[in-house]
Amino acid sequence: MRLSRRIQRHIAAPISKRQYVRGLFGRIAGRYDLTNDVMSLGLHRRWKNRAIELAAIEPGHVVLDLAAGTGDLALGAMAPAGRDGAVVAGDLTRPMMAVGRQRRGGEAVRWVECDATALPFASASLDRVLIGYGLRNFPSLEVCLAEIYRCLRPGGRLVALDFGKPGSKSIKSLYLRYLDLSTRLVGWTLHGDAEAYAYIPESLRAYPAQAGVADLMRREGFAWAGYADIMLGTMALNFGERPADPWSTPAPLSR
Repeated sequence: MRLSRRIQRHIAAPISKRQYVRGLFGRIAGRYDLTNDVMSLGLHRRWKNRAIELAAIEPGHVVLDLAAGTGDLALGAMAPAGRDGAVVAGDLTRPMMAVGRQRRGGEAVRWVECDATALPFASASLDRVLIGYGLRNFPSLEVCLAEIYRCLRPGGRLVALDFGKPGSKSIKSLYLRYLDLSTRLVGWTLHGDAEAYAYIPESLRAYPAQAGVADLMRREGFAWAGYADIMLGTMALNFGERPADPWSTPAPLSR
């Protein structure tokens, strides 16, 4: 309970949550990819591939992997974007990006340290925004969704993969209990720090999850906002598009 209360205290306000998330992910960067494989039995890679497929990236597209971590989605977007496209990996945590740069293909990605509440990209400059397990970490979900909407070109698409909340109350209760135990165990075993991954269930409790995110996206102007449940809703893909505007012209990538 003390650990849970400490984490909740840190993530209660946007400023403290930003600082806490940056410090937390900086500590675990070296074993982040290994931990994801262990916790999901490697399934997170399949789910990220589904996110990339749902994004329907085309040759020449400018793609942002936001809250990129070590760049799984950015690296996966390279092939469909092609030589005429551009893939950017944006993250708040330098140690994560340092690991990503060393990965195979990492040198072809543009790595940008950025805050999702104030993206350093021109309006209407991105064709696709991908997010893998980052929505829960944003200090203000509404502000970040508005920033993503601003940066997307008309017809541009957002696809986000994250933990979800099952519709069944009994499954949801069992799931959160499982996360409470498993994340602490993994944190101790791989990082010597129970808090390193105990953050997941605590952040999930305050997270509006797939249905709530879809509602927020609609409020920010996204069209066709919806979600697809994975594994009984314990994971989910959220998606939506900025409505096409035939009178708009593409803007350059940087502002």
